[in-house]
Amino acid sequence: MSEPARILVVDDTPANVKLLADLAAFSGYRVSTARSGAEALAAIAAGPPDLVLLDVVMPGMSGYDVCRAIRADTATAMLPVIMVTALDPVQERIKGLEAGADDFLIKPIHPPELIARVRSLLRIKQQVERLQRLKRSFSPKLADLIVSGGAEDPLVPHRRDIVVVFLDLRGFTALAESTAPEVLMGVLREYHQAMGELILAHEGTLERFGGDSIMVFFNDPVLLEQPAARAVRMACAMRERFRALAHAWAARGHRLGLGVGMAQGAATLGAIGFEGRWDYAAIGPVTNLAARLCSEAADGEILLDEATLRAVGELVESRPAGERALKGFARPVATFNVVASR
Repeated sequence: MSEPARILVVDDTPANVKLLADLAAFSGYRVSTARSGAEALAAIAAGPPDLVLLDVVMPGMSGYDVCRAIRADTATAMLPVIMVTALDPVQERIKGLEAGADDFLIKPIHPPELIARVRSLLRIKQQVERLQRLKRSFSPKLADLIVSGGAEDPLVPHRRDIVVVFLDLRGFTALAESTAPEVLMGVLREYHQAMGELILAHEGTLERFGGDSIMVFFNDPVLLEQPAARAVRMACAMRERFRALAHAWAARGHRLGLGVGMAQGAATLGAIGFEGRWDYAAIGPVTNLAARLCSEAADGEILLDEATLRAVGELVESRPAGERALKGFARPVATFNVVASR
């Protein structure tokens, strides 16, 4: 269970600090305090709170100056700030908004209004953070849909039939041993950019970039029509795009190939990790099978298992690639190489 949000109360008047801190603590929030602008910025640098209640009039450094400093730092640019003042509400609100404040409260404080505004800003902050997490795994369009309630929360563990696609570069280890790191990173950026565009275009879910390997799956978190067909079309498009990349790399002395493995089956999906770093993952035999097929695939091959071939039917042109003894599987697996999608 996550800890309650932490609120930083900034005011040079002890009575005001106590009032605001007591109200926040009574509502279940963790509270820290600062008596000056400089002290507030030092506290934020040491560990950003979830929200700042900031007095306007303080000696040395005004609340406006503090707010501008918060916004100028990329690490805290999105930190919610509520400014508090006893001065003219119209003029001070304008100044506060210009400085980057998210909201404004006029003294004397009305406790229910204060807590309502705090809750509202924290709720927005949580939605933004959740959206950012989701966009690491899903397309921006799909992440927006999930946050808006148009799709179930995919981070809750669940079972679903999915199609898993693994990609892996051939010749990457040899290239890494003979190439400067910055050149190698440039090659990977080109590879990830090209493959990433096709993942988004075909509505796949990116589980991870693992250096020279990529794992994608289809049919979660949103159900798709013909997920296997989408996966095959994506893989074929990737193969074509990769040929152009490989040609350009070869002109620079880099020899790389691409192998692809694909399988369909049930998996458990959801969030894995720890507080502060959650990833979205699919776990189950289907992911292992796709990974093993990818390892078996030669440069330019897209290897499928029989279940995936049945799912795509006549939508692909394929050739038998023989039975393979795959690590972790008791029996040989019949494999098929995709020649083209139809």
